[in-house]
Amino acid sequence: MPMTSFLRSDRSKSVAVWLWGVAFLVLAMVVVGGATRLTGSGLSITEWKPVTGVIPPLSDAAWQAEFARYQAIPQYQQINRGMSLPQFQEIYWWEWGHRFLGRLTGLVFFVPFVWFAIRREIPKRLFLRLAGIFLLGALQGVVGWWMVASGLSERVYVAPERLMVHLGLAFALLAALVWTALDAWSGGARQTLPSPWGRRAAWLMALIYVQILLGALVAGNHAGLVYNDFPLMNGRLVPEDYAATTLWGTLAHSQGAVQLHHRLAAYLLTGVAIAVGWSAWRSNYLARDSKLLAVGVAAAVVLQACLGVATLMAQVPLALGIAHQVAAAVVLALATAFAWRVRRV
Repeated sequence: MPMTSFLRSDRSKSVAVWLWGVAFLVLAMVVVGGATRLTGSGLSITEWKPVTGVIPPLSDAAWQAEFARYQAIPQYQQINRGMSLPQFQEIYWWEWGHRFLGRLTGLVFFVPFVWFAIRREIPKRLFLRLAGIFLLGALQGVVGWWMVASGLSERVYVAPERLMVHLGLAFALLAALVWTALDAWSGGARQTLPSPWGRRAAWLMALIYVQILLGALVAGNHAGLVYNDFPLMNGRLVPEDYAATTLWGTLAHSQGAVQLHHRLAAYLLTGVAIAVGWSAWRSNYLARDSKLLAVGVAAAVVLQACLGVATLMAQVPLALGIAHQVAAAVVLALATAFAWRVRRV
């Protein structure tokens, strides 16, 4: 029997609500992941146990064994030597919570997916896309461990480029879930708009996504802790330590370079977002909800830029660091909704 015989409707509000719930869990993972990074907790669990790892240490002996494994890695030996067991437990729970949310998100996606498929409530056109989203989520778990493994032997933190891939996948999942939830709620488009707005919205989304990746490199290099003046960088337009010995070193590992690139992309993104919002608002072609989404994206980008400056100048306190990451998710979600909307009549 063909796969499509299990699927019947073109739209399903139940499926849409489920996908919004999964998107919320992905956002929660981003928040907890940001807190895990900012508190230096990401390397506190030195093993990857996809199933049994859901159970934390339950006895003093188990805690001591877990602590001993952490004491064997460079981060403890070079940065946290002398840490007490209660202090270790504080960072452990952040990382455990992040991994638990990852497992929970996978479960909340997979079980309803099977249920909706059996009940033939998944729109035919969305079935393969949802299967792809599930595989992308599974890949995210593998990439998460690949990232953590980079900080267990020779480094005291994870590799910035691996953090970029890990965070980039999370935001890609978020955008895919938002788009698919909108599709499930509204059904297939009767007509695609023959206008340049689809391309404009796509370019705006791409620019936002690139800026998120550049921000991940800033986070991975702890580059928000240096050059905390604005708009200059220690009184200079280009930081003195911009160039590393190699091109890759400059692009991915130079604190001055990654922060400068993030700043320059922010200027470009802010200008583009304002231009798109202004142009959309004045357009006689777009529907009112498309105009409101465009203006919403522009406003969110401006607020995010201001929040980024405040976070930098305050040297990335936990609350502002998390807020900056959440705001990035809001900006991408709004841009995704705008790109989705301008393609429909």
